[in-house]
Amino acid sequence: MLSTDSFNANRSSNSFPLKLGLFGIGLEAYWTQFDGLQARLEGYLGELSATMQRPGIEITNLGLIDTPEKATLAGHQFRQADVDIIFLYVTTYALSSTVLPVVRRAKVPVIVLNLAPEPALNYTWFNNLGDRTRMTGEWLAYCSACPVPEIASVFKRSNIPFYQVTGMLTNDPVAWTDIDEWIEAARVANIMAHNRLGVMGNYYGGMLDIYSNLTLHSATFGGHIEMVEVDQLSAIRQDVTAEEIQQRVALFAETFDIQADCTVAELERAARTSVALDRLVSELNLGSLAYYYKGTGNPNAGPTPNEDTMSSVILGNSLLTARGVPVAGEYEVKNVQAMKIMDSFGVGGSFTEYYAMDFTDDVVLMGHDGPGHIAIAEGKTKVRPLYVYHGKVGSGLSVEMSVKHGPVTLLSVVETVDGAIQLLMAEGESIAGPILEIGNTNSRYRFPIGARQFVNDWNSHGPAHHCAVGVGHIGRRLKKLGQLLGVAVIQVC
Repeated sequence: MLSTDSFNANRSSNSFPLKLGLFGIGLEAYWTQFDGLQARLEGYLGELSATMQRPGIEITNLGLIDTPEKATLAGHQFRQADVDIIFLYVTTYALSSTVLPVVRRAKVPVIVLNLAPEPALNYTWFNNLGDRTRMTGEWLAYCSACPVPEIASVFKRSNIPFYQVTGMLTNDPVAWTDIDEWIEAARVANIMAHNRLGVMGNYYGGMLDIYSNLTLHSATFGGHIEMVEVDQLSAIRQDVTAEEIQQRVALFAETFDIQADCTVAELERAARTSVALDRLVSELNLGSLAYYYKGTGNPNAGPTPNEDTMSSVILGNSLLTARGVPVAGEYEVKNVQAMKIMDSFGVGGSFTEYYAMDFTDDVVLMGHDGPGHIAIAEGKTKVRPLYVYHGKVGSGLSVEMSVKHGPVTLLSVVETVDGAIQLLMAEGESIAGPILEIGNTNSRYRFPIGARQFVNDWNSHGPAHHCAVGVGHIGRRLKKLGQLLGVAVIQVC
């Protein structure tokens, strides 16, 4: 089966792990007044830090910040630690002057955690303590909500974006789902910030909607865009050995459902290109790739080396996509960004567009020619020969698959008229039923607002005609990602 080991660096960005900053707050004057309160709150903070641990994530925990002087130092420490996001745990009442210097200098998104240690105080036990000093100390261990308005006011007046999680420290699935989603969104933002996107070839001429502002993408998502020559892939392709070709053909046989009318010659041609693609991705350390190449388009002259290469990339690009290096055809930069986002969330992200509408069953048929995300396929992906790539030069092998039946999310990266990027998304369902068996990816999607309304609403926001489809409903995570990136997120359904 597919091995992902050599591609984990592309998906998880292990060279640049997500760095979380964590600190709690308190009021220094309390510690001598209320015996044990400081140690108790530090214990809560330690418990929170332990629960937030994830593989491949580094946490810088600065403990309880209880004076403005410590807050100033903490801001420097977070800057030095290069944290990507800060989680502020409000343990008890604290002055906003112990918060603002931290986040103002760190200049990263802030999540305010208003987490009580228990669902409620035991009022009878509390009121029977008979010691008002002790009672006040006990109350202060529960009053995390108290300073949040003060902190929020100061953040608003300082123009510092912040987000809140309100709930309990333990046994609270709602709060912890929220925290998990913030960590996941931050991890994906970090992956995008360090992703190396290759663009190879040129645009499909005339598709005005897919032309992209590469500077805008670099400014919004970060990362690097590497211009790749088709000749580089063709040159690598010439050095692939016969043994490597046979090994890749064997991998094709194991991975795909190869149809009987696929010739050995075409399988070997695709295998040579697949091996070359892997080397190209490795040499350039690419985490995603957008491509298109037409060549001369003169059938009488025979294919050039580049045309031979680019007409045999579909199987190799499908393998790459399944291994965490999404590949988009037609030089669709916006959509390969959407695919990378979806794959970084672990839900796939297959290249797709409208195919047809089925008003009888109230579904939209969607798919695309070229590579598919075979890791999220319903069953084994078929390989079929195509004697013409419709609207494109050449012929060769292609993949036919449907996205796994069940909940799905669609995502489009949209460039707006005022020079901004938006995320457009919809949640629906991939359902069983007849598809177009034409050697392309193709699925049937049902939406809660109906096919007709979905199409009208989706188109009204002006996306390019491509989008990325992933499994599961991840709208909440995408909205959090948008907030961290500072881009609008529009949900159609």
